[in-house]
Amino acid sequence: MPIENERKFVLKDNGLEAELAARPGVTKSFLRQAYLDVSGMRIRSVEEGRSLRHVFTYKRPVDGQVVEIETAISTEDFERLWSQRCETLQKVRYSWTDGPFHWDVDFFKSDDGHTYFAQAEVEMPEDQEEPPPLPPCLAGHLLTMAPVGDQRFTSKRLADRAHAEKLMADIKAAILAGGRIE
Repeated sequence: MPIENERKFVLKDNGLEAELAARPGVTKSFLRQAYLDVSGMRIRSVEEGRSLRHVFTYKRPVDGQVVEIETAISTEDFERLWSQRCETLQKVRYSWTDGPFHWDVDFFKSDDGHTYFAQAEVEMPEDQEEPPPLPPCLAGHLLTMAPVGDQRFTSKRLADRAHAEKLMADIKAAILAGGRIE
């Protein structure tokens, strides 16, 4: 079974998106994503350059881990399922691989293209517990590392712009107060 083992980092977007767009070896994609009315199911449209693909994903917690199964679907099936969507989001993603780690940096976008939340995640080998150090290109943009398993940082929750903006405000307030996010 494919096990998802990732850690998330909340970032400030003070020029980071432009920096990543200019970095060699970094792939840019635009994602439209929707969650279906069955827990753990989502669909995604991924546009990379002139390529467009559609993906169906099922995620389920099993014995303290998350099993993630993804499969390609046709445009027709994507559109059919899109009509059954609940939460939706759009984001620009920058991705690269660094040894055994895969990094994605997501910029959650409003309909007018404004970034309302930025977050990196690193996919790690299944048996690794500690995340690697942030790549230098991200280190200066770090606000906080999300607590493991904290549902406030899932894309499904961040699809709610009001939730994401309040979460960001809470993080910034905790940093100013010298504390941690709770």
